[in-house]
Amino acid sequence: MVDFSARVRGSRGIGMTSQRTRDRLIERLRSKGITDDRVLSAMRSLPRHLFVDEALATRAYEDTALPIGRGQTISQPYVVALMTQTLIAEPMPKRVLEIGTGSGYQAAVLGMLVEKVYSIERIRELQRLARRRLLKLGLNNVHLKYVDGHVGWAEQAPFDAIILTAAANAVPDALFEQLADGGRLIAPVGSSMAQQLNIWRREGDQLVCQSIEAVTFVPLLGGTE
Repeated sequence: MVDFSARVRGSRGIGMTSQRTRDRLIERLRSKGITDDRVLSAMRSLPRHLFVDEALATRAYEDTALPIGRGQTISQPYVVALMTQTLIAEPMPKRVLEIGTGSGYQAAVLGMLVEKVYSIERIRELQRLARRRLLKLGLNNVHLKYVDGHVGWAEQAPFDAIILTAAANAVPDALFEQLADGGRLIAPVGSSMAQQLNIWRREGDQLVCQSIEAVTFVPLLGGTE
């Protein structure tokens, strides 16, 4: 597992980067049912405070979603851990597509665990900031693209796993088409009033869906800006 401490030591204050602060978050995740030590180790090591605005950095290790601008959020750590734990269950995927780079935090967690991550963002400014963070941390296996997430990344398909970090009324067909046989797709589905986190498994021409739990995400929007 990558140790980022030397790269970010002293950044934005000792209190925000202290191992004790991160360990408290990991214990909260354990108490809520996150059991995959690979996920917990990645999230303990990764400096979440670098993925939020400096004004919110003191709240980075709270188990809560935080705004990142443009009406978007960095997801609650528990939700990141839950989605990641579900996605990397055996067999471990090698190539993962993420729809909605946002701050880059979810992509970074995945980048510490799988061989290659392909992440799509529709908001140019968010993608620019995410790229800067990922390069600073040396996560060169995370590849970014500026495009409408509904279309996916056909040139790099098929993917062993696909993760959506925004909620749609229905998952776009293009994403299912880019999912490899035996692959998994995890996504929040529903309206702003009620959303459910679901996982689909491709078995040949069939898609088997399982509901996980209720969640709250920003909506999956079309186009770019």
